[in-house]
Amino acid sequence: MRIAVTGSIATDHLMVYPGRFAEQLIEGRLDKVSLSFLADDLEVRRGGVAANIAFGLGSLGLRPVLVGAAGRDFAEYRAWLEAAGVDTASVRISEERHTARFVCTTDADQNQIATFYAGAMSEARELELAPIAERVGGLDLVVISPNDPAAMVRHTDECRALGLPFAADPSQQLARLDREEARRLVTGARYLFTNEYEAALLQQLSGWTQRQVLEQVGSWITTRGADGVVIAGADSAPLTVPAVPTDRVVDPTGVGDAFRAGFLAGLSHRWALSRAARLGCALATEALQTIGTQEYRITAAELIDRTDDTLVGPR
Repeated sequence: MRIAVTGSIATDHLMVYPGRFAEQLIEGRLDKVSLSFLADDLEVRRGGVAANIAFGLGSLGLRPVLVGAAGRDFAEYRAWLEAAGVDTASVRISEERHTARFVCTTDADQNQIATFYAGAMSEARELELAPIAERVGGLDLVVISPNDPAAMVRHTDECRALGLPFAADPSQQLARLDREEARRLVTGARYLFTNEYEAALLQQLSGWTQRQVLEQVGSWITTRGADGVVIAGADSAPLTVPAVPTDRVVDPTGVGDAFRAGFLAGLSHRWALSRAARLGCALATEALQTIGTQEYRITAAELIDRTDDTLVGPR
């Protein structure tokens, strides 16, 4: 299964604040917030949603095609991804901007405050999917993950025009979308990925009810953290897949990206949705136990062996 993953490529600056953000927020003063949190730790890691998903797919034995824009500082990152099995030939290199930056602080309750600098990502709107599909001999699925909003809309429209199946994963960029854009990104998607908050936000932005959203997509996959995943379809009862538990929570950054990679890897093996989701949950737990979004080391065989009997199911 040939999967193209479109979206952000970034460097993550991950900090840890030992206190709780909530203790510093004063009721009635939230319209004039001016806060600085003294962090104890700093980790500089490779990231970006598309790169994270592509890394996970490569780690599980696939050869995903990464589609996005990066800066001239991308050479070392490119080598890293290629070594993990990612096809980076379709990454656009900006002559003017740095690779995007994600700066995130996590508190003692695993709450996060983050800022994202788009940088070279703003040039992703210049990329076309048709030449990429021709270069690799066709695409079986295109993932539209958080990116320059214009690029997300363009890639989605291209998929519909070219007849390419696509997965909609708007997540962090939902707040940047208007009603028309939100609807365009969802309509016709074979798979729609959100977390619980994003699911509610999508309905608010689109003006659609849950039922109306389901009528636009094949399957709606909603991640719920420690409560696992819900898979819903217009003509089927919702299916809940439990999370893979752990007592070693290290860093929640990129956990959702790891889930998507595991889920898509399961689909590439033609597994049932429930089994693919279980593989996604297993990879998400691996990421949760690791600092950084691309620092886990796992093979497909090892990951399957580490999951419990509920992973077993039809292929």
